[in-house]
Amino acid sequence: MSVAPEVPELLRAIDEAFNRRAWHGTNLRGSIRGLTPGEAAWRPAPGRHNIWEIVLHTAYWKYAVRQRLWGGKRGSFPIKGSNWFKSPPAATAAAWGRDVALLDEQHRALRALIAEEWRTAGAGGRYDLAARIHTVRGIAFHDVYHAGQIQLLKRLRRG
Repeated sequence: MSVAPEVPELLRAIDEAFNRRAWHGTNLRGSIRGLTPGEAAWRPAPGRHNIWEIVLHTAYWKYAVRQRLWGGKRGSFPIKGSNWFKSPPAATAAAWGRDVALLDEQHRALRALIAEEWRTAGAGGRYDLAARIHTVRGIAFHDVYHAGQIQLLKRLRRG
């Protein structure tokens, strides 16, 4: 079976937003490169999200797009809850590494489904082709948005 014509462009979009060089500047993965656990856990004000929480949030939404388009088991995200998750109370290198790895895993899993199983996305008629394309583009936009947010938080922290 041949690759659907929209697949290469969708993969390019999510990769540029996540970890490939792009015209728009820093991508999501680049925005967290080299951060220490303490930097990732820094909160600009009480009740505001930190970089660590943004990383978990973006990992979750990559998972959610997969569930939405391919009908995977709900509630199977590795962390209990949905959307926003609290960073761990102890900002350790092991915990930070685990959560960055979770983000990487979720991106790889989404990318693999788009590359290998695009034609089965939206099975049952819930998502037509236009809605599927819109959803995948949306997750790329989501990554770029949060990359910018992380860049801003890094600048605020460093003064």
